[in-house]
Amino acid sequence: MTRPGHVHVVGAGMAGLAAAIRLTEAGIGVTLHEAAPQAGGRCRSYFDATLGARIDNGNHLLVAGNRSAMAYLDAIGARGTLAGEDEARYAFLDIASGARWNFRPNTGRVPWWLFAPSRRIPGLRLLDYLQGVRLMRAGDGDRVGDVLPANTEIYRRLWQPLATAALNTEPARGSARLLARVLAETFGAGGAACLPLVPREGLSESLVDPALATLAKRGASVRFGRLLRAVDRAGDRVTALRFEDGDETIGAEQAVVLSVPSAVAPRLLPEIAAPDEFRAILNAHFVADAPGATPPFVGLIGGTAEWVFRKRGILSVTVSAADRFMDTPAAELAPLLWRDVCAAYSLGEGDLPRWQIVKERRATFAATPEQNRKRPPPRTFWRNLALAGDWTDTGLPATIEGAIRSGFGAAALLSAPGR
Repeated sequence: MTRPGHVHVVGAGMAGLAAAIRLTEAGIGVTLHEAAPQAGGRCRSYFDATLGARIDNGNHLLVAGNRSAMAYLDAIGARGTLAGEDEARYAFLDIASGARWNFRPNTGRVPWWLFAPSRRIPGLRLLDYLQGVRLMRAGDGDRVGDVLPANTEIYRRLWQPLATAALNTEPARGSARLLARVLAETFGAGGAACLPLVPREGLSESLVDPALATLAKRGASVRFGRLLRAVDRAGDRVTALRFEDGDETIGAEQAVVLSVPSAVAPRLLPEIAAPDEFRAILNAHFVADAPGATPPFVGLIGGTAEWVFRKRGILSVTVSAADRFMDTPAAELAPLLWRDVCAAYSLGEGDLPRWQIVKERRATFAATPEQNRKRPPPRTFWRNLALAGDWTDTGLPATIEGAIRSGFGAAALLSAPGR
């Protein structure tokens, strides 16, 4: 078909918002449909009545090398809503030994920091880091556990926490190729690409609200509470979207971006392959403050949590690949995770403050080689339908960067002249 005059984007998570932003940039009309009462999907902020505070539903970290995310922020005028430092610096604590260090790659692409013991992880030699070469040579079927030996100190202090956080999958089964791609786009691009960026206020204030405001200025229609029940097809075209509250006929000059979760897409379109194994994420939020001079986040080695984040009046922790905790009562998890918070920010034996535990059983697809092969491209059999979502074939694991990149790709596919 020719370039559409109007596109229906189904799903207002990061992928759907990115697709809508790019389509409206190209002068294409957009209607954005979302089943929930708000946009953002798994990347949003909300007021929690238990805490009496506004929190993020998860802890997400962007880096300057996330080129799609940076382009998205520029497009919605929100790059200034992120805070960062002048130097890439990642604070870590080994709970077992009490050792603390800062992981500090240098700014340029040539990794001279490897030759500076003060910048390396304590106890590691220069030769230890050469294991990364094995990772960069990994094939599609290789797992992190197959490529990197687990009985080494660099595995415990670097590869394991990095793989768990990046893949949200246990490293023994995680895709080495996906982890290598993350490293290539961050540490492989030099320290300047590794500068960590966190929202000054919240995820919604940085990534969602400015996007909705931009879409409104461009005349896009955003409709919440629209649950898609079926997609009608005839030949090689989508002809209608059947929502719970009414149908949308897809005319000859219209197209669709389907940006729904990977568990939903095959139910709507059984012809589409999609990942069908998932991993959980657990986040805990505590009403507490840390000293102002402390880092905005701390990576933990040997803790229950991998990361502790310091926010305005809230200290939050993230546990990736957290399936083992999904059936553990929240009342048991809260003091366990609070100990990690106290250790990260040297709070001593602080009393357990007000807390909230958030469990996402199907937070991301399992980033294994087998599941990675099930990820579909944005192009489909139907000429007027493109797919978007962090579960599609972005070359990255399920991340904000991958979600935004998929939305941009779907928009480019539909808006290409004479496609």
